[in-house]
Amino acid sequence: MKESHKKILRGLGHKIKPIVTIGNLGLSESLMNEYENSINHHELIKIRFRNHDRSAKNKILDQLCIKTKSQLISKIGNTALMYKENKESPKIRLLR
Repeated sequence: MKESHKKILRGLGHKIKPIVTIGNLGLSESLMNEYENSINHHELIKIRFRNHDRSAKNKILDQLCIKTKSQLISKIGNTALMYKENKESPKIRLLR
């Protein structure tokens, strides 16, 4: 993904609130289902972390990106912005 696309997505991400909260259980099956439904519907979502150190957050984000084919746009503190294009009905149009 181009840096200009990430910049646009970060701008769009400022006004949204976290939808998914990752707690002590990490990537449980129910959390993965919630994440998949949210990212497929919204395309751009924020995730909030509870009680995780930096390395644990990075590991969880790497696993999310791999398992769901989504992309990490930004990570600040306990919040991450994730993007996954919805091929069937895109809501966010990025110029190629």
